[in-house]
Amino acid sequence: MSYDLSGPVRLAVIYYSATGTVYELAKAAGLAAEKAGAEVRLRKVREMAPPDVIAANRMWSEHVQATRHIAEATLDDLDWADAIMLGAPTRYGMPAAQLKQFIDSTGPLWGGGRLINKIASSFTAAATEHGGQEATILALNNTFYHWGAIIVPPGYADPVQFRSGNPYGTSHTSQNGEIPPGETQLAAIEFQARRVVEVAQAFKRGRTV
Repeated sequence: MSYDLSGPVRLAVIYYSATGTVYELAKAAGLAAEKAGAEVRLRKVREMAPPDVIAANRMWSEHVQATRHIAEATLDDLDWADAIMLGAPTRYGMPAAQLKQFIDSTGPLWGGGRLINKIASSFTAAATEHGGQEATILALNNTFYHWGAIIVPPGYADPVQFRSGNPYGTSHTSQNGEIPPGETQLAAIEFQARRVVEVAQAFKRGRTV
């Protein structure tokens, strides 16, 4: 496996977002991780929806245009990383197909043992309350089990978790993108990112002893 034992923690925040909700969470995670001392790659996965479908949804179309500057994720980003955060909106209680397609392309890394012992965590958003947030996070975590990654949930390790209400990973109810993440959700994803960095830092220190 690849694990850099020198220098700062390398965190890859890889996400899919249609109308921008998960993007805002991913961006906040990356900024919080950088403040915690990590080197961060913020990456979106490739859009798979047909252009006419995207064009029919104003918020979706505007978000695609607004995030053209974000680089698309590659397998090198996963190989490079000490820690990984995956984020996607929920679709019927499962992660959006765009992120799943990227995950399904990781076979070469998995087969080579390159994802073993990566520190991993996940987050999501849904249009409606009780719309599958926890199921989506658990589905993403199934990937980490197969990789041999070390899952780091936020738990109730910070007071914000008693307000955000999800120990599995940060989640947000967006009403189809109409409600952006608020102060509580942003604080929750920032805490989650810091926790991932702190655990990865401790893991790296332990491996150098």
